[in-house]
Amino acid sequence: MIERCDERELGQIHEVINDGAQAYRGLIAADRWHEPYMAMEELRGEIEAGVAFWGFYGGGRLLGVMGLQRVEDVVLIRHAYTRTAAQGRGAGTSLLEKLKGIANAPLLVGTWRAATWAVRFYERRGFALVPEDEKVRLLRRYWTVPQRQIEESVVLRA
Repeated sequence: MIERCDERELGQIHEVINDGAQAYRGLIAADRWHEPYMAMEELRGEIEAGVAFWGFYGGGRLLGVMGLQRVEDVVLIRHAYTRTAAQGRGAGTSLLEKLKGIANAPLLVGTWRAATWAVRFYERRGFALVPEDEKVRLLRRYWTVPQRQIEESVVLRA
């Protein structure tokens, strides 16, 4: 079941993000890894900046999250994570299809270049990598990320 998350689920969203992000440990550049991967204050800041989280629920539990954020003339997929124990069971695909269905503008997603499985996930679901020069332009225009993250990231467009 997929539903929009609300403020009461902030702790669970935080858990899902930090559990799911363990897949990046040791893979992404060491200076981009934090413990926890996303602090609660950062999560609150993302929500205040307009990220609306949707959740995939199973067995009465939040198993995956994916955020949507409207920025100017595009919609960004933000913070897409599935609990480690639930990965590979369709939560991410279901969430992505739901969000693609409600996005009312061109859809972009950024991820770590080293996370080749994440890039393939999006490509198999209709997204395509943008060229490097366009990636830099898009990340600077629509995201608020440091230069180092721009260097380590890719952007895909639906």
